[in-house]
Amino acid sequence: MVTPEFARPERIDTIGERARTVEIAATAEERAALATRFGLIALEALGAAFELRRTAAGIEARGRVRGRVVQACVVTGDPVAAAIDEPVALRFVPEGDEAPPEEIEIEAEALDTIGYRGGAIDLGETAAETLALALDPFPRSPGAAQALREAGVLSEEEAAAARNPFAALKDKMGTVRP
Repeated sequence: MVTPEFARPERIDTIGERARTVEIAATAEERAALATRFGLIALEALGAAFELRRTAAGIEARGRVRGRVVQACVVTGDPVAAAIDEPVALRFVPEGDEAPPEEIEIEAEALDTIGYRGGAIDLGETAAETLALALDPFPRSPGAAQALREAGVLSEEEAAAARNPFAALKDKMGTVRP
């Protein structure tokens, strides 16, 4: 098993029924490695605060992941800065206990379940994965729309108008005079 770039193992034998807050932050080296992993220009900040407690169903982790990223615009390649602020609500269970064998109805308060192996859960990898899921899959810079127009790409509105057969007829007819 490969060690994650941002490993923050938390021993499960230190987690009790009473909630305890754990705060973590990635170092500059860890952020650089995560930026490479996630295809970012830069990962300027990554931190998280988790409230941990043991329940009969597993170990619950609730909190927030915060970060500042710089992604490449999908059109121009220009840097696009973004802030990440994501809530986290997870349940860690021993590996193999993640999914029940039969179908169940998910309740509003249901937590995403993550399996763990050994005597620790990794809060750093949890924060890194949360950040990755929160990234904009198609970041656009302010100049993206102009670059697309110059390349001849139609906007959604222009494409819809072009598909309307009566729009072309209207353009050919011009203004109807009585």
